[in-house]
Amino acid sequence: MKIALFGGTGRTGFHFAIMADAAGHDLKMLVRSPEKTDGLPASAEQIYGDALDQAKMRQTLQGADVVVSALGTDKQNLLSSVTPLLLKEMNDLGITRLITVGTAGILRSRTEPHLYRFESAESKRRSTTAAKDHKAAYEYIKETSYCWTVICPTFLPEGRSTASWRFETDYLPENGTRISTGNTADFLLHVLENHSQFCQKRIGVCE
Repeated sequence: MKIALFGGTGRTGFHFAIMADAAGHDLKMLVRSPEKTDGLPASAEQIYGDALDQAKMRQTLQGADVVVSALGTDKQNLLSSVTPLLLKEMNDLGITRLITVGTAGILRSRTEPHLYRFESAESKRRSTTAAKDHKAAYEYIKETSYCWTVICPTFLPEGRSTASWRFETDYLPENGTRISTGNTADFLLHVLENHSQFCQKRIGVCE
């Protein structure tokens, strides 16, 4: 499968790039910081630029079967700025499969199902800035007719994959408190390779 990858030098994206390459997929990555590419698969095509540069984005997307975004948020509303551009370019190029990594904060609250988790009493967040950015991106994505999946990990410490994960549509699995970056990447690869099971779904994931 030909994958256009955004956020491949980040904590989860880095693990995913290595796993996807080992599984035989072709990677084309948009890289903002070349100094962070040590250890990435040599076979991955790297395009240097910023995700907000529409020409670089289009170059990354051309020829892709699926788009994977493991971009993190920042204090500049990166996701809510990038996502509309990404969806437009996908439409123009006829790409209909999208997988993104979100946050458990944008899952449905079990105690207050009309709210996102980060808006409810379930949340232990001190700041909601990142969750609001993820929410904006999710709300753009869910309005499309694409085969999209938004993977929503809970607390995300650095760690290798042990292929240990649990998932649930719309909710964080019961008693889910953490999932390593490696296990999140492993689940991301699982979703990629079993896409029909996860079409137009927001998925909570933990160990």
